[in-house]
Amino acid sequence: MTDISALDERALENILSEPADETKEIVSGLNGDIVVLGAGGKMGPTLSMMLKKASSGKNIYAVSRFGDEAVRSRIEGAGVKTIQVDLLDEPLYSQLPDVKNVFYLAGMKFGSTGNQPLTWAMNSFLPGLIAKHYKNSRIVVFSTGNVYPLVEINSGGASEDTAPEPVGEYAQSCLGRERIFEYFSHLNHTPMTIVRLNYANEPRYGIIVDLTRRIINYKPIDLTMGAVNLIWQRDANDYIISSISLAKSPPTILNVTGPDTLLVRKLAEQIGKELEIKPRFVSQKAQTALLSNASLCFGKFGSPQTELSEMVSLIVKWVASGKTVLNKQTKYNIRNGKF
Repeated sequence: MTDISALDERALENILSEPADETKEIVSGLNGDIVVLGAGGKMGPTLSMMLKKASSGKNIYAVSRFGDEAVRSRIEGAGVKTIQVDLLDEPLYSQLPDVKNVFYLAGMKFGSTGNQPLTWAMNSFLPGLIAKHYKNSRIVVFSTGNVYPLVEINSGGASEDTAPEPVGEYAQSCLGRERIFEYFSHLNHTPMTIVRLNYANEPRYGIIVDLTRRIINYKPIDLTMGAVNLIWQRDANDYIISSISLAKSPPTILNVTGPDTLLVRKLAEQIGKELEIKPRFVSQKAQTALLSNASLCFGKFGSPQTELSEMVSLIVKWVASGKTVLNKQTKYNIRNGKF
C-alpha cells in the first residue's frame, strides 16, 4: 500500500492519473488530439494528466479559468498544454484548439443555491455553445447521478434505463445539460457519451473525506441519507476516458460509480476504526437514497481496481495527517436538491 505520509499533491496526482492498460489502448487508438474543457476543477487535473500518459504523443489541452495557478502549474508539469478561457465568453472560442476528441467537465454545483442564474448558464446554456463549436468532434459529457430519483436502498441503484427525476434546481440544470447535448447530437450527428458519476473519492475530496473530518472533530453524522455509492478517482478517470469508445448519436448514457451500496453507518464505523474514534450518529436511515447501478460500465470495461478498504485507509491517513483538502463538501446527505 502507498505510504501516504510521503506524498505531496503532485505525487498524489501522479498516482490518481496512472492509466490502466485498457485506457492506454483506447486513447492511443483515437484519431486526433484531445481537449479537456473545465479542467481546473476536482477531477479535471488528474483526468488531463491521465490522458497525457495514455496518449502516445497526442497533444492534450486543458481549458479552464484556472483560478488556482498552482493547479495550472501541476497540469503543465505533466506535459499538458493549458489555455485560460472563460467558456461563457463565446468571442474567446477562437483560442480553443481544433481537436477531434472533447471531454466536457465544465459545470457548477457548489453555491448553486442562491446563484441559480449562473448555475443554469453553466449547466444548460454553455453546453449549447460547446456542442455547436465542436459539432464535428467526439464528445464525452460529464454529468451526475443527481439526475436520477431517490431509489429504494435495496434496489441495486438506478440504471441507465431509469427515467430521470431530478430534485432541485442543480439537478434540473444538469438534466438540462444532458438534453442540450442530446439535441445537438441529433441535429449534427455528433457522437457523444454522457457519463453520470457519483461519487468519486480521493484524499482531498469526497464522502470519505467528509465523514473523516466530522469524526475527527467529534461532530455527529446524519444517517437520513443512509446509503451511498463510492469510487476511487483513478478508477473513475479510467472509466470516463474509456467511455469515449462508446460515443454515438444519439448519445450513450453510462453510469460510473462503485459496485457496492454502502451503508453510511458502516462506512463511518470503518473510518472510526482507522482513527480510533467512535463516531456519533443522529437521525434514522430513510428507505431511499441517491444510488446508481454501474453494471453496464463494468460489463464494458471491467471492475474497479481499487477496493473500499484501500480507499478508506489512504484517505483517512491523508486527512488525519493534516494534509491539504479542497474544503468542498460533497453534500451527499442533501435530499432536497439544495446545494
